[in-house]
Amino acid sequence: MLRFARKYSQKFNFAVNLFVADVSHLPFTDEVFNWAISVATYHHIQSKRERLKALEELQRLLKPGGEAFITVWNRGQPRFWFRGKEVTVPWRTKDKTLERYYYLFSYPELEKLARQAGLQVVKSFPENAYHFPLKFFSRNICLLVRKGD
Repeated sequence: MLRFARKYSQKFNFAVNLFVADVSHLPFTDEVFNWAISVATYHHIQSKRERLKALEELQRLLKPGGEAFITVWNRGQPRFWFRGKEVTVPWRTKDKTLERYYYLFSYPELEKLARQAGLQVVKSFPENAYHFPLKFFSRNICLLVRKGD
């Protein structure tokens, strides 16, 4: 992902600082960001305590009033209806297939976890590509959160 980020930033002439870090222990001081984006991260964390710890870390980094956009896989996807909340999904590379861990969230569960981490839920919604009236079956859950003032 860093290689793609570097390539994208060069293509569009963005000045970036890229880091590899554990989402539960990020190498930044408290209240340093106005905005944060976390795409497809929290659903790879295996325990509820560690997922909460990672969201608390996000809360720590946001300035008062700061917002974060989060996406995770939705348990309500029809392909997961008869499976548990924890699944492995094949990830194919050129040479091999890796089994990647996913924790499948529901909308209420993700919202509750964000609140437990001290974040205010501004809005939860499906990704833009989802056009059906019931959001609970979308592929991804999008969550906009804010750190209180």
